[in-house]
Amino acid sequence: MKNVLLLLTVLMIFACQKAEQKFPKDGTWRAALTLDEGREIPFNLEWEKGSKISIQNAEERIDVDNITFFGDSVYIEHPVFEGIFKGIYSTDTITGNFISPSLDRVVPFYMYAGKAKRFKIKGAPTVIITGAWETVFSPDNPTDRYIAKGIFEQTGNKVQGTFRTTTGDYRYLDGMIEGDSLKLSTFDGAHAFLFEAKVSDSTMNGIFYSGNHWKEPFTAKLNNEYQLPNSDSLTYLKEGFDKIEFTFKDTSGKEVSLVDDRFKDKVVLVQIMGTWCPNCLDETKYFTEYYNDNKSENLEMVALAFEYAKTEESAMKSITKFKESVGVPYPILLAQYGTSSKQKANEKLPMLNHILSYPTTIFIDKKGEVRRIHTGFNGPATGDEYTKFTEDFEEFVSGLVKE
Repeated sequence: MKNVLLLLTVLMIFACQKAEQKFPKDGTWRAALTLDEGREIPFNLEWEKGSKISIQNAEERIDVDNITFFGDSVYIEHPVFEGIFKGIYSTDTITGNFISPSLDRVVPFYMYAGKAKRFKIKGAPTVIITGAWETVFSPDNPTDRYIAKGIFEQTGNKVQGTFRTTTGDYRYLDGMIEGDSLKLSTFDGAHAFLFEAKVSDSTMNGIFYSGNHWKEPFTAKLNNEYQLPNSDSLTYLKEGFDKIEFTFKDTSGKEVSLVDDRFKDKVVLVQIMGTWCPNCLDETKYFTEYYNDNKSENLEMVALAFEYAKTEESAMKSITKFKESVGVPYPILLAQYGTSSKQKANEKLPMLNHILSYPTTIFIDKKGEVRRIHTGFNGPATGDEYTKFTEDFEEFVSGLVKE
């Protein structure tokens, strides 16, 4: 009898403790990854019922519901990328580290309830940056130098937009101008960017921070006529090659090649990507929607994943997670693991002059001939450029299918 009473008492205490567990407060929170020199990469999010957050960057909303509570600890894991928040929480605060295991990166973070502003603003702007900006990153470093096009809209202090490069875009940037100082940030659940610059009427000089592991200078000048090079001319077949060839394993361990029956006499799109790559995620979402809406006996897609995961097993897990989360209907093959090096990737596809970007898309006609190689991807954050890309893509693929 005493044992029964003791058991009931323990169960009642446990039940009471469980009932008293509190979760982060619903509503708007301000969050930031903290860098050196007192800098931070801020972003906003919404908590909902202690079981879901929505990360916010300008028009973008990223829902995350893989959240685990244990005592006063909380673990928040992105549905696609491998980044994870590990922190100690109360109803109003969360502090801890944001961790990228495969890259051995750790960045401290904090979250506070009820503080909605991304950046603190004390004064009015003295410049307007609405328009297009001809931009150069690492202008004095021949090895790291690359060009971009800044596209911005300003309303009062508030600024939104992105930088387009020849290989993709920096997604939804959200920020402000105070006086002549510009600050923009974005966080997609795995990748954190901060841009700080001093602006005149027609020039911009600043620093770009990628998490706490990389920073580089950039310069820009206002130029509404500026255009980036054609993305269809940057990667091409080397002289002496007329086809793309590869054999890589899918997530079931089966070897897949372009000579397989499923690709024979069909238009094939080969997507060079990585599950860690934000532009690849944007592109894959679009390709998945297009493929599902335009199923045809004459069209196939296949993705080649270049992963920085340290082992083949962990790389396959990343591909499976990516595939299931997005609902990708076409095979994703593991082309490389242990590094995302483009130089190493070139060794896997030696018929290409280079792999300049993740993603890169190869368009192959029904005869197996390469008709186009498109470098990068203009995602939804680029606005009109995204619309132009999708219209051109659909017209070109439709033409290949009809041949």
